[in-house]
Amino acid sequence: MENILESLKDGFEKNKSYFKNEISTLSVGRATPFLVEDIMVDYYGTPTPVKQIATISIPDARNIVIKPWEKNQLKEIEKAINLAQLGFNPLNDGEIIRITVPQPTEERRKDLVKKLHELLEKAKVTIRNEREEAMKEIKKEEKEGAVSEDERFAKQDEIQKAVDKANDELEEESNKKEKEIMTI
Repeated sequence: MENILESLKDGFEKNKSYFKNEISTLSVGRATPFLVEDIMVDYYGTPTPVKQIATISIPDARNIVIKPWEKNQLKEIEKAINLAQLGFNPLNDGEIIRITVPQPTEERRKDLVKKLHELLEKAKVTIRNEREEAMKEIKKEEKEGAVSEDERFAKQDEIQKAVDKANDELEEESNKKEKEIMTI
């Protein structure tokens, strides 16, 4: 029985970690490696993240510099960045790719908040699905006689408290990111 709750909490932590990673890619006008490191590049026919074929550095708050380990990958990286439609205009000087991260417009900020809310809802749906699975497992154990009806209700309360806590943490992360996005 305890392993159901522990498994559920582990799932919530993974979900929260995934959510934080996803929202970190939402550009708020500051350069960060997260914006480009997972863009997939055609590396000799194999889709490969930029971070595995190049060094990504941040020389200042608005610029990203990508230096591939093989110069012949410059064009492929530039192409992948353009295909990712992040609103960047990569400049290829034959040695490196330089990206200046533009300040988002008011409209872009609103789009980012909308995307943030979509990601939040997706994370909450995942939590609800995990909760339903745990509830089914507890009811199954009750039918098998492993737990009493009172124990089932107690476990369901514990699960709901864990769900509420996980949702509150996601909301808190979302609110912080929304404030960051809307701050000019």
